Amino acid sequence: MAATSAAPLMRSTTPPSLYIGLMSGTSMDGVDAVLVDLGAGFAPEAEHHVPYPPELKRILLELNTPGPNELHVSALAANEVARLYAQAVNTLLKHQGRPASDIVALGAHGQTVRHQPALGGEVGYTTQLLNAALLCELTGIDVAYDFRARDVAARGQGAPLVPAFHDALFAQHEASVAVLNWGGICNLSWLPPRSLGSERVVVGFDCGPANVLLDAWCEEHTGLPFDRDGLWAAQGQIHHALLDHLLAEPYFHRPPPKSTGRDLFHRGWLHAQLESCFGADPRTPRPSACDVQATLMELTARTSLDAVRAQSQRSVAAQSLIVCGGGANNTALMKRLSALCQADPLLAHLQVSTSAQWGLGVHLIEAMAFAWLACQRVRGECANAPSVTGALGHRVLGALVKA
Repeated sequence: MAATSAAPLMRSTTPPSLYIGLMSGTSMDGVDAVLVDLGAGFAPEAEHHVPYPPELKRILLELNTPGPNELHVSALAANEVARLYAQAVNTLLKHQGRPASDIVALGAHGQTVRHQPALGGEVGYTTQLLNAALLCELTGIDVAYDFRARDVAARGQGAPLVPAFHDALFAQHEASVAVLNWGGICNLSWLPPRSLGSERVVVGFDCGPANVLLDAWCEEHTGLPFDRDGLWAAQGQIHHALLDHLLAEPYFHRPPPKSTGRDLFHRGWLHAQLESCFGADPRTPRPSACDVQATLMELTARTSLDAVRAQSQRSVAAQSLIVCGGGANNTALMKRLSALCQADPLLAHLQVSTSAQWGLGVHLIEAMAFAWLACQRVRGECANAPSVTGALGHRVLGALVKA
């Protein structure tokens, strides 16, 4: 469908309130840094990306599952993540000609390697690797970090964190807005109209895999880190028996609040699903690697739209569906999302767009969210959404290292 361009972002006219947001997500492609003026509205001023060295990515992927000497390996990896974050910050500031003293604080997510927010009904844990003290030393800037832990302690999921920021950024006065963030994992934010006042309830949850399986399968079979524009997937055919098998995963049918990550959706999960669907006998006909990629792309599109449809049935209907994150650059996936919307009577009215059509690059949103989370922490203001995470109430998120 044709997208409606809008510009909810205005450059601040008040004295600068500069923060830098730092994000390294489930896709593990590297660090995104964005300089944001939060004095009034949201005004991204500059950005910089630092890719993960292959060896660090390998180590981080291994830390997603149990292994030998984990404490030592994870501590060293946290140091390396801090150094890459610092490189991104210092390069960004150098390019802008700004001193570190201009920046109020850094908002740094760290690299998630485990996310188990609830264990047997008890409070669980969530682990994001980052030596925040080292990052502070290397940049000379205050660092806000560890944003999930307080929400988890309050019996929440601790994730997704972005719906509260999406609400501040994209919510409209009279219309509901839906936002799909296609990173490694897909999450949905449902933003009711502001006109509802105290009755409005922001909803958000992780829908399932976005790029995490697509990238893993593409790298395994082509040697490329991702399927640019979805061109490889577009050459294949959806294997419907495999798709139905994948859609039977219990996570997709759990009600929110819920969150997920590489703890569930990873290369091993995919291979186990393939073996379960087709058997261990190599003589059993299997889909081609290209057909599996096409099926994984359909899985992302279908689970995303299933989440939007379910929320549409229980809430004020959204008029806009905004897609951000790296998956929004997947042309074939975006076309499939739009086609599924048009074919669904409940969703055919949705105006599908990317955040770029609203004035923000698709890769900027999550890093901007952590700049905003840092600002909330510095001001001592709550930043979680209990309606999203299931936490017992609103909480100030994150720890702070002072320079």
